[in-house]
Amino acid sequence: MKIAYFDCFSGAAGDMIVAALLDAGASFDELRKRLAGLNVPGFTLKAEKVRKQGFAATKFDVIVDPAAPKPHRHLHHIEKIITDSQLSDSVKTRAVAIFGRLAAAEAKAHGTAIEKIHFHEVGAIDAIVDIVSSVICLDLLGVDEVRCSPLVVGSGTVRCEHGLMPVPAPGTAALIEGCAIAPTDETGELLTPTGAAILTTLSKQFGPLPAMTIGASGSGAGTRDGKTRPNLLRLFLGQADAVGETDEIVVLEANLDDTTGQIVGQAIERLFEAGALDAFCTPITMKKGRPAIMVTVLAEPIAADKLERTLFEETPTFGVRRYSARRRKLRRDWQSVETPFGQIRIKTGRLGEKIVSAAPEYEDCHQAAIVTGSPVRAVIAAAVTAWQNRQG
Repeated sequence: MKIAYFDCFSGAAGDMIVAALLDAGASFDELRKRLAGLNVPGFTLKAEKVRKQGFAATKFDVIVDPAAPKPHRHLHHIEKIITDSQLSDSVKTRAVAIFGRLAAAEAKAHGTAIEKIHFHEVGAIDAIVDIVSSVICLDLLGVDEVRCSPLVVGSGTVRCEHGLMPVPAPGTAALIEGCAIAPTDETGELLTPTGAAILTTLSKQFGPLPAMTIGASGSGAGTRDGKTRPNLLRLFLGQADAVGETDEIVVLEANLDDTTGQIVGQAIERLFEAGALDAFCTPITMKKGRPAIMVTVLAEPIAADKLERTLFEETPTFGVRRYSARRRKLRRDWQSVETPFGQIRIKTGRLGEKIVSAAPEYEDCHQAAIVTGSPVRAVIAAAVTAWQNRQG
């Protein structure tokens, strides 16, 4: 699996994302050729090697014809431009998803409906080209998965059409909800709405550089000059470790010796509702021989604070331990099989391209058992048999 990891130590913008992808090996000539299928006139592209505050990088620019019309486009206008283009279906799907997320964030920031949002500052030709170009370049590089560092947003204020706003501006703030961010002493808007929309839509997770064999790297230069750091976006391209995927999780633990099974059961339910990857109990013996249980929660870093609050609210604990752990896991895929009880999904686990584990999805089996009035174990057995027969 090929991974593109964006290191946003100095923020990110749409042009910087495209520039980093070009610097890492995406063909500028092929990008220009494919963008012709967008059927949007009035712009030319420029990509050049530069030195940004002492470091080699690529600078990407969309040069808009001053005479080109600059309408205030709504989401449906932009979706039509993309869907009516000659771009590939995968590029269309991801580009439309980015603009849909952007529209939802702007609607939230302005307290209005998505269909009423007009992209006065991010619906211009250069923003459309930046977003579509980023998706095309990922496709050119054969990227299977995008990951990202914690986002650096900047500080201070930024002037936009509605006046002076704090960083991050409301639209960007809505886009990065649920994403890990990192502090910075650099002033100004380092993460633009376009950059935030691309990365938060396409990135699978926000955290440290994953375990992979790096095959190429690139740097995309921004327009401004940073005061405390170079205004660059770094990109690493690599192959994921063949023995499995690796990520970082947070482990939360709490010891309980003064509660009931009903309270613990309720807490476990609330933890899953709050986004726990897993939650379970272990019998332990505490001081003075008191029997107790330890509640353990596995969480993505961005959900750890919420889950910690849930533990405090739903259990009588006075303290929660927290530590990070590196997790290695199989790459998971879903396939469906036909059985006498209906269609059942099979969850598969892969090491590289090899399937080493397969199991019927219990909820599918449970629902089929209810509908057909059959034992759930019969449904599970039928799903396993159908899967094995498919494999030959």
